[in-house]
Amino acid sequence: MAAHATVLYWFQDNGAQNLVTSTRAPRGRSSSAMPSHTEMAAVAAGVGVLLPFPFYWALWNHPQRWVDLCGTGDDPCRRMAQVSHVLKVLQLLALASAASFSWPPPVYSVVVLAFGQYLNFKVYQLLGESGTYYGVRFGKKIPWVTEFPFGYIKDPQYVGSMLSLVALLCWVPFQHVLLWCLGYVFMMWVESKEDPATRANLLS
Repeated sequence: MAAHATVLYWFQDNGAQNLVTSTRAPRGRSSSAMPSHTEMAAVAAGVGVLLPFPFYWALWNHPQRWVDLCGTGDDPCRRMAQVSHVLKVLQLLALASAASFSWPPPVYSVVVLAFGQYLNFKVYQLLGESGTYYGVRFGKKIPWVTEFPFGYIKDPQYVGSMLSLVALLCWVPFQHVLLWCLGYVFMMWVESKEDPATRANLLS
């Protein structure tokens, strides 16, 4: 009985030792796992969707520097629009890199996307390039607009953009849409704190 118990204990101890040995990390490798390609791609996509917002913040808070940089005879709104279009393409490419496309999309996505884009179209139609791209901050006289969606929806351009992003949730991970929307919310807050005394003077 004692011999049998000794053999049993030996097998138990030896088995435990083998188990520990088999689960131990190989020599030369760090105990902490390196980020996977998928994780790094997700981080890159997150950075990509936030790319334009530092630019918007800088122009909103330092409009005179942008006007001076553009120089005499150059429209600061046109230059901002051109840079913004490039950044928008990079944003969309970052979002597409994290997307999983399928067809057809849900009906609700099509409806929400259509309404969001309609709001953006109306805002641009009513304000034009100068009204959309910080013309007031650059010292331009922009007429006050009360036609829909203004007077009915606060910050309709941002609302339309966020609705368009929500419509893409059928394809794009939630965290990327949330991150982009938070960027818009941040800019809505920044613009709500505008001090007219800090507006730029256009160069003549």
